[in-house]
Amino acid sequence: MENSTQFTSFMLAGYSDSGHLKYFYLIILTVLYISIVFANIVLIMVICMERSLHEPMYLFLCSLFVNELYGSTALFPALMIHLVSDAHSVSTVYCYLQIFCIYTYGSMEFCNLSVMSYDRYLAICYPLQYNVIMTPNRVCFLICVIWLYPFAKSIITLSLTIRLKLCGNVIDKVYCDNYLLVKLACSTSDTTVNNIYGLYSLVLSVVVPLITILFSYIKILTICLKSSIETRQKAFSTCTPHLASLLNFSFGCFLNLLQSRFDRPMRNVPTVLHTILSVYFLMCQPLLNPIMYGVRMTKIRQACKYILPVGLYPKT
Repeated sequence: MENSTQFTSFMLAGYSDSGHLKYFYLIILTVLYISIVFANIVLIMVICMERSLHEPMYLFLCSLFVNELYGSTALFPALMIHLVSDAHSVSTVYCYLQIFCIYTYGSMEFCNLSVMSYDRYLAICYPLQYNVIMTPNRVCFLICVIWLYPFAKSIITLSLTIRLKLCGNVIDKVYCDNYLLVKLACSTSDTTVNNIYGLYSLVLSVVVPLITILFSYIKILTICLKSSIETRQKAFSTCTPHLASLLNFSFGCFLNLLQSRFDRPMRNVPTVLHTILSVYFLMCQPLLNPIMYGVRMTKIRQACKYILPVGLYPKT
């Protein structure tokens, strides 16, 4: 067995010396983060202020936008600081906190998208019973589940990681990753519980929501094939942003999983591209969602034009 050490910090080895280009990257990241914060806060305010948007679908969207702020803030500030810094070390406390935030963000994203697909299934397949089923109390309960379940699950994940004795402190990424941290454990026998719970967590956080989404869309497609053209168009307009969001986030998570678990296929990938792919799900999703829903959803677009100052919202 290797000698274990009580580390007080971790080294993030995903950063490379980019010379003066690091300031160019910093400008891009700053603009991107400001855009994410602005777009999500605007839509959160619009949904909260406009009474006509106090419906289940828009409340779930509001929860989604809050999660985008939460996830992007877990990455961007630290990423921008380390980009222009010569030292790329983080304290163990911050590293564990970042793992917790990123993992809860990912789990909440899938849970939120799952609940939104269930909501669209009820609205399209059971329009007359929709208001009876989706009561305000049920909406509040579902939003609480979306947020509390990932928090509880991630606390267990983090507690299993913290107990490990580590024989290294170098993480080959630009942010702290739980899987790479577990790989630093001195004994593989100590990580058995982590691996089992990780698989269990993956099923509950990803597979179950995806099955729910698949079931919902199969039912929606079945109803649409039997319905009028107007019903199909309405279903298409509300489901398209959701499907685009789901596919984009699933693609980003797949890239992240590929990099963490299978490092050999990624060895020949340029460093900058490697970094972009590893943070894709934390960069593109938080900006894509508010843009898509703000443009595609008619009621949100109209509410933005009504509430926002003249000139702030683009004319169509």
